[in-house]
Amino acid sequence: MNAKRYTPFSEELKRVFGCRVHRISIDAGFTCPNRDGTVGRDGCVFCSDRGAGSFGIARGLSIAGQLEHGKEIMVRKYKAKKFIAYFQSYSNTYAAPEQLRALYDEALAQPDIVGLIVGTRPDCLAPEIVDLLAEYSRRTYFWLELGLQSPHDKTLQAIGRGHDSATFFEAAARVKAAGLRLCVHVILGLPGESREEMLASAGMMNALGIDGIKIHLLHVNRNTRLNDHYQNGAVGLLEKSEYVALVCDYLELLDPRIFIQRMTGDGGKDLVAPLWSAAKFETLNAIDAELERRGSRQGLLRGP
Repeated sequence: MNAKRYTPFSEELKRVFGCRVHRISIDAGFTCPNRDGTVGRDGCVFCSDRGAGSFGIARGLSIAGQLEHGKEIMVRKYKAKKFIAYFQSYSNTYAAPEQLRALYDEALAQPDIVGLIVGTRPDCLAPEIVDLLAEYSRRTYFWLELGLQSPHDKTLQAIGRGHDSATFFEAAARVKAAGLRLCVHVILGLPGESREEMLASAGMMNALGIDGIKIHLLHVNRNTRLNDHYQNGAVGLLEKSEYVALVCDYLELLDPRIFIQRMTGDGGKDLVAPLWSAAKFETLNAIDAELERRGSRQGLLRGP
C-alpha cells in the first residue's frame, strides 16, 4: 500500500513487475539540435557539454557494457532484480529510425532488461520516429520522456531552449495519440517566473493526459552558461523552504493518477548551487513532512 501523499513511480514498477526494478542511464552517443547548429550551438543554459543530468554514466562502453556496469551497481546498492534501460544523455530520438532501432534492440537484448525509457526534445519527434516508438511501446514496457521545462515562451527563450511551447504541446499530443506512456520534465525556479507562472503547467499536464512527471529544482552545475550567469549575480536560486512549498503547491494541483518520477534536482559532483540540494533525501523528507503538516495530497486542489 502506498503510504505517500503523492503517487510514486516506484509503486507503478512494483505493480507491473512485482520486484525491485531500477533504471540504468545510458549515453548512446547522441547529440542535440540545440548543439549541432540545427537550432543552436550552445545548448540550454543549464546543460553542460556532457548533457543535462548525465553524470554517473559509464561513458566509453558499448550499450551492453554500460548496462552491465550499471546492473552491478544497482544490485550491490539496492538489491535490484530487474532493470530498465534509460537512454538519458542528449536527444535520444535524434537519428534515423534504423539507427535508433539498432540501439534500442541492443539494450533490450541484455539479460534482465525489462523495458526502455527514452528521453528527448519535442523537436526530435518526426512522425516516423513516433511510429517507431509506438512499436516499442507494444513490444516492451516503454516510457518516453519529454522536456517542457516551462510552458512560457519568454522563459524558453531566456534559457536558450531552441523551441517554443507550441512545439512541445503539438509533439506531446501526437505522442499520447500514439498510445505511448509520457513523462514530462518541468523546472521550478527558472529566472523571471512568478509562483503562479511556475504552477501554471500543472493544469496543462492534467489536460494533456500525461502519465508521469519529473519536477526539477533549478540548480547550477559547473561548465554551464547558467553558472556564468549565477557567478555574475544575474540568477537567483530558491531556498529550500521555498522549493519545498512550491513542490507541495504543484502536487496539490496535479491529477493523482500522474506518477511522480522525480521531485528535486540532482547536480552530482558538478553541483555549484544551491548546496542544500545535494542532500536529496532531506529535501524529499521535507516535502513529505510539509504535505503531512498541511493535511494535503496530490490532486487535492486540482480543477475539474
